[in-house]
Amino acid sequence: MTTEIDQLKAEVAATAKMMAAARLVEGFGHASARLDGGGFLMTSTSPLLSHTAEEILTVDDEGNAIDAPAGKPLEIVIHAGIYRARPDVGAICRGHGAAMAAWGVRGEPVPLLHGMGGLAGETVPIHHDLALITTLESGDRMAASLGDNKSMLLLANGGVAVGVDLLEAATRLWYLEERCRVAVEAGPVQRPEGAWPERLSSSAPELVRAKAWFAARFGDG
Repeated sequence: MTTEIDQLKAEVAATAKMMAAARLVEGFGHASARLDGGGFLMTSTSPLLSHTAEEILTVDDEGNAIDAPAGKPLEIVIHAGIYRARPDVGAICRGHGAAMAAWGVRGEPVPLLHGMGGLAGETVPIHHDLALITTLESGDRMAASLGDNKSMLLLANGGVAVGVDLLEAATRLWYLEERCRVAVEAGPVQRPEGAWPERLSSSAPELVRAKAWFAARFGDG
């Protein structure tokens, strides 16, 4: 009999495959989903493109893997830190897209230059610690850098996006990559002047369509 946890493990694995298919990850990256009652489920070090539910880790609130059928990512505490700080977050996706890497070496927040970039959040900050985030304290510091935002970059180390569910987090990660690509290709330009608050007010309904597109484009069916 399939349990709710079994179903959620399958969803985490399916999200990992979509992230890999979308080229948001290469050899490194992870996805996780919060568990009711505490802790979370998270991808292991197995390749995300072929991830299975049987390889998903069960992790407690401090980032300790309590059920680890496969290897534990070094940066598991990224997820623990965010979940501890953000009760509104139900899922997290961590990636290393090419444009995230290109912009992330600058050590600057990602500018909002086009409307669809707002799907990554109005503001995209950067966490300036170059070291890998491997302790709970460093995970908490990274969560503080994220603040109330929907996504962020890590200095020279990819990005993170959050959502109420897995598909929302993965979709936001896609648009974080898109936002970085536009910023890199546009070069040193100023944001177009105009009614940005009005434009960003459309981001919520646009996100619904964007999630459906992402699932249709990169899901199994």
